[in-house]
Amino acid sequence: MYKLDLPIDHKETAAIERRRNLELERQSRIFNAKVRTIGIDQQGIDEQVKTKKIQAQQERERDEAFASDMVRNDKIAELLQRRQEQDIRNLNKALVDFRSVHQQPDSRREWDLNDPDAKLKDKPARVSDDDPRCGISSIQKFDGEDLSEEARKKLMQEQMREWTKKQSEEKKLARARQEEADRLYDLHRREMDQRACELAKAEEDCRRAINEATRDYNKSLDDEQKERKRLAEEEELDNNFTEMANLINGDMLTENPDVASSAFGPHRVITDRWKGMSPEQIAEVRRIQELQRQEKKQLQSEEQQRNEEWDRQRLSDARVATLMDREQERMRKALEKEQVDSNLRLSADQKAQQEYLNKEVYTNPPTASYFQQFNTSSR
Repeated sequence: MYKLDLPIDHKETAAIERRRNLELERQSRIFNAKVRTIGIDQQGIDEQVKTKKIQAQQERERDEAFASDMVRNDKIAELLQRRQEQDIRNLNKALVDFRSVHQQPDSRREWDLNDPDAKLKDKPARVSDDDPRCGISSIQKFDGEDLSEEARKKLMQEQMREWTKKQSEEKKLARARQEEADRLYDLHRREMDQRACELAKAEEDCRRAINEATRDYNKSLDDEQKERKRLAEEEELDNNFTEMANLINGDMLTENPDVASSAFGPHRVITDRWKGMSPEQIAEVRRIQELQRQEKKQLQSEEQQRNEEWDRQRLSDARVATLMDREQERMRKALEKEQVDSNLRLSADQKAQQEYLNKEVYTNPPTASYFQQFNTSSR
């Protein structure tokens, strides 16, 4: 038989009741929107303050650890730098010692050309009868005698190998220099093209400014010329009236040329009594006018040549600008086509990704009962 009349544990019952009451109070605080949004949870705030203090302490400890680590790294870097500088000094000293020991002037290849004692060290004109420096006229060696043929052939072969190796190295060096020169030429060509465009634009702006200034200047000259013409006409009219009066009342109508002689010298004349120039003076005036016409014609020819040169340069710059515009348009169209293709590929990939997520990944969408299980407890 089962024993059903067990004594009640009041302590456990009180604990259960206390926990139930605490849970009800917590639920009343949490599910009450006013208390939850306006009230203050002092215990939670204290826990947060305590947690922040602990985090701040940990941050300070970490910063101190980082600082000590940085100091140690700086000391290590300083030691390494000193060691590197010492190694560099040792290498430089070893290099200087090596040069002073193994690279003396007398060990150079061209020392025999610069040796001041070359004449003292040189061989005499003749050492023996077999001296190779002796020619045919010395009668020391006859035709057909080639005692050093093998050594000479070996020397020639060795010399041929050295020449071939040196030619190969020179060809490689020349090829590298040519490639570098081509690269520099391309850079210079691009720079010159860009500079030509800038110069064309500057020239157009300058020409526009010059045209405006010339138009204003011509307008002012025209106004000034009209005013001078008006004043000249008035002056000429006054002069004509004065001349007519002088001719009527003076000695101008006489045929005596001495009337026009001036008291300041034989080369001076009185203008109101002058009867005209002599044939020699007229011929001199004609000669000077002809020289002036030729000079003016030459200046016009030079001006025309300069204008033609400017026109050719402007046409050349315009052609270069047109070619550059066409090249930029082709590049822009190519970039737009590439961007359209990239967008189409991205759209296809996104559609495939979305179909994969809808059909393969999210196959079990949540229902309303799934969301209703929340907010039923304070925990």
